[in-house]
This record gives sequence, C-alpha cells and structure tokens, in this order.
Amino acid sequence: MAVVAGVVFFVIRALLALVPVLTVAFPIKKWAAAGALAAALFYLLLSGNDVATQRSFYMTAVVLIAVMVDRRAVTFRTLALAAMAVLILVPEALVHPSFQMSFAATLGLVALVQIGMPRLFAAPENSAAAKVALWGGRELMMLTLASLIAGFATTPYAAFHFHRVTPYGLLANLAAMPVVSAIVMPAGMLGLVAMPFGFDGFFWWLMGVGIDWMIVVTEWVAALPGAIGRITAFGVGPLIVSSLGIVLLGLLRTPLRWSGAALLLASVIWALALPQPDVLISGDGHNVAVRGRDGRLHLMKTAKDAFLVKEWLAADADDRVPTDVSLGNGVSCDAEGCVAPMVDGRLIALSLKPDGLADDCTRAALIVTAMPVPPACEATVIELQRLRAQGTMALRGKQHGFIIDAVKPRGTSRPWSPSAGDYVEAETSPGAGGANPARPADATPAEQDLQTED
Repeated sequence: MAVVAGVVFFVIRALLALVPVLTVAFPIKKWAAAGALAAALFYLLLSGNDVATQRSFYMTAVVLIAVMVDRRAVTFRTLALAAMAVLILVPEALVHPSFQMSFAATLGLVALVQIGMPRLFAAPENSAAAKVALWGGRELMMLTLASLIAGFATTPYAAFHFHRVTPYGLLANLAAMPVVSAIVMPAGMLGLVAMPFGFDGFFWWLMGVGIDWMIVVTEWVAALPGAIGRITAFGVGPLIVSSLGIVLLGLLRTPLRWSGAALLLASVIWALALPQPDVLISGDGHNVAVRGRDGRLHLMKTAKDAFLVKEWLAADADDRVPTDVSLGNGVSCDAEGCVAPMVDGRLIALSLKPDGLADDCTRAALIVTAMPVPPACEATVIELQRLRAQGTMALRGKQHGFIIDAVKPRGTSRPWSPSAGDYVEAETSPGAGGANPARPADATPAEQDLQTED
C-alpha cells in the first residue's frame, strides 16, 4: 500500500513540477497526495479488502490527509485512528492474527520513526558527497532495522496463533524486500496502467521476474537449518503480557519504557513454563490424543480428521504429520475400542461397545464414549453429551482425577455461542460413578463444585 501510494505521489508531483506556473501558484504537493489517496483506495478494492490491507489503507489515508492539511503525517495518533477505524467496521478483527500482527509491526515501525530514525539522517552541515555516501548506508540500515523491529513485534502473535517462530525472517526480508519495492510493485502498477492500451505484457513479465526471486529467497531461507522454530501452545495470558510490553516499549519516551522489556521477558518465561495437556479430546469424541511415556502425543481415533490432528501436533510443537505411523505407537485397538497409557501408566480408553465399556470401567482412569455408562463405573467419564455442550477438551492428570480445560467452560453462554443445554456431569475422580446421574440435578452449589475442572 505504501509503495503504491508513494509511487503515485512521486509521479504526480514530478509531472506537475514540470510546469513552472503550477509549481509557483498551486499546492501541487497536496494535489499529489489526493491522487495517491485515490490510488490507495483503488488498490484496497483490488486487493480484496482484508484486515491488513484495511489497516494499511487507513494509515496511508491519514498520512496523505495530513499532508493535504499541513499536519505531521507519521505519528502514533495515525496508528490509533487506523486501529479505531478497523475495529468500528470489523470489531471481531481484534482477535485475528492479521490485526494483531499488522498493528504490532506498525507500532514498532512508527516508534522507530519517532525515536530512532532522525539520528540516521545526514546533518545539514555535511557536504553533498558525504550525504550521498551516507544515503546508501542509511537505507540499508533502515531496511535492517525495519525488518528486525517488525519481526520482533510480531513474534509473540506468530507463536500464539501458528506455534512457530522464524529466526531467519530478517535475512529473507533483506534479500526480498528491495526487489518487491523496486520491481514487483512498480511493475504491477505500470501493468495496470498499460493494460487498457495493450502494452502490459512487458510489465507482467518484469513483475514475474521479481516474484521468482522472492520464491528463490523463500525456498533458500526455509531450507536453512533451524529455519522454523516450533513452540507449544501457551494461552492468552502470556500474549496479553507481551502485548503490554510491546506497547510500553513503543509508546513511552522515558527510561520507564524498558519496563516493557521486563514484561516481554516475563511473558516468555510464563509461556515456556506452562504444562502441556496429557489428553486431548475432539468435540465429536472421534479423536483422542494421549501423551505417552515418551512425552509425545499418541492418537486413538474412530474417524479421520487430518486438520484437527495437524493442529494438535502444531500446538504441541511436534513436527510429525497426521499420517505418521508413530502416532499409533502404544495404542491398542480392537472392535470394542482403543486404550493408551499416559505418562504415569494410567489407561485412557475410547469405548465403542457395551462389552468393552464394562471392561474399561474397571481398568481405565478415563473413558471417552457415546454410550450410557453403568452407575458403578469407577473411571472418570467424558460422554458425548458433555462434549457437545463444552466442545473440544484438554485434560491434565493429577493424583486423583483430571483438570479439564474445555473450549466452552461449564456454565458459559454467549449471544454468539449459546449454551448447548444442561447435562448431568459426574464427579471427575475415580469411583465417582461415570456419566450417569451420580450427582442429582438439584444438588447444592457446594456439591456441584466438587469437580477437578479448572
């Protein structure tokens, strides 16, 4: 977006400057800003109008409008106005990685402009030759700093949403971004302009050359050792702390801003210290993953769901694919169901038939089933009715029972996700009696709280 608006701004202003009368009598800079704003709006509509492009357009628009009204362009207020515009139009964008990463990166870049960039410009008293010599070094330094800061600011969100970090992102940006800015985007713009006249073929070829270079750089960097670092899922707590740290580092001007670095460090320690679940249960009860003695997840399944398993493995920082045969190691299955041991040796069962369910009640610590459970069942039971009400679950074992973290915790009802209805829940500790009405529906709150669910 910046390249499109910048090129249009430069071209319009340069053409108008060729006419001395216009240069002297009219504000051609403001005219160029208006033309660039129209080009940015066209690019927004052409590109698909996603959140990241909206953010870019709003910031570019505020910058160009500031030029037209003789105000300072690149400020934190510009970023704040762009964020408010996106959230007013698409409030749900707040929880999407596109919004979070885009604004975090831009906050870092604006902070660079406000705090660090002025020191990189040549002083007015320098000679012309010194300024020319400094210009190349300055541009390289700015590209390096911009890539480093943007990558640093987006790392917590990439780790949270995609469970991976890319330590060589700076190297890829340094190799690809100059080509994108100098060849790909200008060629694409010129191709659009030349298309009505039938002269666009050369520009598309030139744009393709730049894109081929980007692909070569991408494949080369991705093939480097350690190009992709995986990180386990860590929840929203560390993400909020790291976001606050980034805001403090970017906004504050006093030494107090370094408290943001302390918060970032604390968020990293918190994220790495969180325990991983011992059992994962899909919302339909067809897939159950158990952490075995080797510390890795092993899968019991009655239906294939490659996407779900891929997400579970990514959240566990596991580089295996859903078709990896090692996912079935330690899992025993027959026509009546499957069983797999946990780290502590306790068995987790996926029961499919009544005969197998009766056997699982005597030897398993946890049973996942869609069938009615005998009242005397000694295992903790997760039944289909509960899964439908609460969704996918992650369980961590404790000495007596399990700590359960569900997508939709007990008692949760939201306008966009209403409660699936009441269900009778058994005690989640051995000997509680499974999923039958071991606890009456009219039990007191104190009795109902006798759960190991957190």
